[in-house]
Amino acid sequence: MAFTETIIRPPKRNVAEKTATKLGRIGWDFSDANASRRSIHAFHSYPARFIPEIPRTVIRELSPPRSTLVFDPFCGCGTTLVEAQQAGYASVGIDLNPIGCLISRIKTTPLPPDFVDAANHCIADARECGPLPLPDIPNLLHWFRADVCESLAALRVTIRNVGDSATRQVLEAVLSSIIVRVSNQDSDTRYAAVTKDVSGETVFDAFAESAQTLAALTVTLPTLLEAPATIINQNVFDVQPSDIPGDVGLVVTSPPYPNAYEYWLYHKYRMWWLGYDPLAVKSREIGARAHFFSGRRREKEDFHVQMAGVFKLLAEVMREGAHCCFVMGDSKIYGQIVDNATPLLKAAAQHGFKLVFKSDRGINPHRKSFNLHHARIKREHVLVWER
Repeated sequence: MAFTETIIRPPKRNVAEKTATKLGRIGWDFSDANASRRSIHAFHSYPARFIPEIPRTVIRELSPPRSTLVFDPFCGCGTTLVEAQQAGYASVGIDLNPIGCLISRIKTTPLPPDFVDAANHCIADARECGPLPLPDIPNLLHWFRADVCESLAALRVTIRNVGDSATRQVLEAVLSSIIVRVSNQDSDTRYAAVTKDVSGETVFDAFAESAQTLAALTVTLPTLLEAPATIINQNVFDVQPSDIPGDVGLVVTSPPYPNAYEYWLYHKYRMWWLGYDPLAVKSREIGARAHFFSGRRREKEDFHVQMAGVFKLLAEVMREGAHCCFVMGDSKIYGQIVDNATPLLKAAAQHGFKLVFKSDRGINPHRKSFNLHHARIKREHVLVWER
């Protein structure tokens, strides 16, 4: 009697299981991350930004098709976009904050080769300017010394007189990068007036130093040309699918969330000096503390509605099988911890997204991302869905 050997093979794992296993091997805390200090990421302070290791890792591990875009609907200062470029992917980013968009463009666009010379010419011309009328900015002399205002006003005029628009945009970003430093504002994470050892001359020195720093941090030109980034300065809820210039193969983002970090507040003097309207940004900024503590109190349900609008857009621009990764923490409102992952999961499921991975990561205790009086959040959620 002949016997037939039967080989029982384990069932093949599906793509979602393989993705979850791959992402589960990663140490998401990235406790030793510090490479960004020596890269273009270091240009211009922008608290609450992604650490670059997160989008870098997600892009590497999920490897979307090269013909698709990497998309960040809350791009901030462009961390995801820079990492996409470094990996050879074209990208698109959206942000309501004009300062974030300005920084993102500078980081992802070839810089004019002579912009440092242009910066020095602006300083020389500003020194020769006579007294200029100060801009109509609220509480200006509370937040800036008079001689600092005079130097900033002179630089602003000389920058606006630069003929080449690309050079002018870079110089505006350089000016933005020094404004908190030369102001009386304590820091990017503490909105209080303090006495600093600054003067009108400090403004010119800081401007020259920032231009030199940007030149030293600049990424290589060929990479930028091969993987262009599109920056859209708009409210994400107003963006149409037709505004996204191609199929999206991967989304990596960290959305603002209730009562965490108020971008409009800490960037508002940058916006005023550069001619933007911070109050317009405040009125539409997701999670701004003012929405919870004055007038109509927005509840956590609002965050779900907002995120449902984001996932609706993602569902329309992402190709089937593509992944999206959201990184976000919880909130503290009226002394209560609010779980922000739950409304996010609900919003994603509403639009047909399948959760394939969920983990938490510890936030570096030295990272000043929050107003610590209102939100002592020590961990963030890492959530990955499949379209």
